[in-house]
Amino acid sequence: MMKYLVLIFGDEAEWAAMDPEERARIDTAHREFVGKAGDAILAVGQLEPPQTATSLRTGGPGQVSITDGPFLEAKEGLGGFYLLQAEDLDQVIALASGLREVHVGHSGVEIRALVNHG
Repeated sequence: MMKYLVLIFGDEAEWAAMDPEERARIDTAHREFVGKAGDAILAVGQLEPPQTATSLRTGGPGQVSITDGPFLEAKEGLGGFYLLQAEDLDQVIALASGLREVHVGHSGVEIRALVNHG
């Protein structure tokens, strides 16, 4: 079994302006995803908006620079994730294809396998 991170990205301005009906469609799709994925879900989370992030970088030798806000300026921000355990990528694609964010123009889903160091 492999572990996969399903990353959900979207345009923060679009999310903020979303009407209640679209929010309901997204929530319904996530409940369906959870129902189908079941015990394959190891962790799940919705993230606060990108502007609430704290970024750390090198501030020079032996120094850490801490800044408010996201590390990169980007139109799309990371909004949430699922950590899944599955037989293969095809199984994760089949599950994640039902997420509403895959089917709207302002969002998307990225799937990444975790490296097994053991």
